[in-house]
Amino acid sequence: MKKDLNEQLDTVVKLYQDGGITRRDFVKYLGIAGAAAGLVGGPFGLLTRSARAAKSIRFDSWGGTTSEALRKYAFEPFTKATGIEVVDAAFTGMDAYLTQVKASYPPGGEFNLAHLSAVFDYARYIGLGFGVVLDESKIPNLKNVMKPMKDALRQLSDGNLSAVPYDLGQTGIAYNTKHISKDKAEKLGASLLWDKALKDKLGSWGADYRTNMWYAALHTGQSPNNITDLDAVWDALAEQRDLMKKYWESGSELMSLLANEEIYATVAWSGRVAALQQQGHSIGYLAPEGTYSWMEYIFVLKGTDLEVAQKLLNFMLEPDAAIAVAKGQNYPPSLDPTKVKMPPEVQKLPAFDPTGQLKGYLFAKPDYWNSHQVEWTEKWDRIRAGA
Repeated sequence: MKKDLNEQLDTVVKLYQDGGITRRDFVKYLGIAGAAAGLVGGPFGLLTRSARAAKSIRFDSWGGTTSEALRKYAFEPFTKATGIEVVDAAFTGMDAYLTQVKASYPPGGEFNLAHLSAVFDYARYIGLGFGVVLDESKIPNLKNVMKPMKDALRQLSDGNLSAVPYDLGQTGIAYNTKHISKDKAEKLGASLLWDKALKDKLGSWGADYRTNMWYAALHTGQSPNNITDLDAVWDALAEQRDLMKKYWESGSELMSLLANEEIYATVAWSGRVAALQQQGHSIGYLAPEGTYSWMEYIFVLKGTDLEVAQKLLNFMLEPDAAIAVAKGQNYPPSLDPTKVKMPPEVQKLPAFDPTGQLKGYLFAKPDYWNSHQVEWTEKWDRIRAGA
């Protein structure tokens, strides 16, 4: 149902943008789509009126510790300095958020800034016409952002930016150092997740086909961005399923499984690994060659007051603010460590790169993965279910 609704919304948004349907028909469809999606009050019911006021801006993010860090170290100081309120909200899920953006009127107009992850959504939002062209001269702190992160976005939007990179993360491998030695982990690399000696002590992120295929590709000696032997990947994932203790569904479940030693090794978000290490748990972090690396960035949606947005973005990239948020959410900031001195707490974070060059960090190619999403998701769901 959700897939069908998203596809229908994509089609109608494109028709409206191309002049294929009238504004009246477009609004009429949005009302029907909003009701079908359970969006209270139809498309206009999603409107946060204070976020449309001249002295406020809306910011959607991940909730939890991430939103707490942003609120404490970026939004509240920004409001105090400028008088502009940042109305922050938490995603209920990336697909649900995109559905809300599509159903707003004008498309994306009720939403302003979004704390998106990886580069897939950047490509999707640009492709849907929801992007803007930022005036980089109004965001002088962009000069301190790592060039590879900016370049990864520029190549998807004709050399311009509709977002600023904000933090860096990886989906690496977490392992219990009481049961798995560092030497063994580094020797096996991605194949640690297929170690038969760890049967019933392995985990993975069940909801994400991409992460599982990524490590199956590394395990079978292939490039995740150019898989030439799909059968080998599917066979490896089917084999791995028989070794699994649990496919986890959330960051909190991941941390609980590791902390309670229900599992000894799993793919894991680098920030969650950092949190476990800070809590004193015996958790190591492995980033084999080709580790799934990603960035989070602040995307500015079409229709947003760019003067206010650019002012907020520049404030968020101030070293004091960016570093404080990084420490609060356990992900390194996008700032280049060769230009901005990083404190020891940031340097210890998994995924931190002291060179600022991100060599060896492998980012997913949006076109490649997006073009196979439906097919590969369905196949992964069947394997996970044991079908």
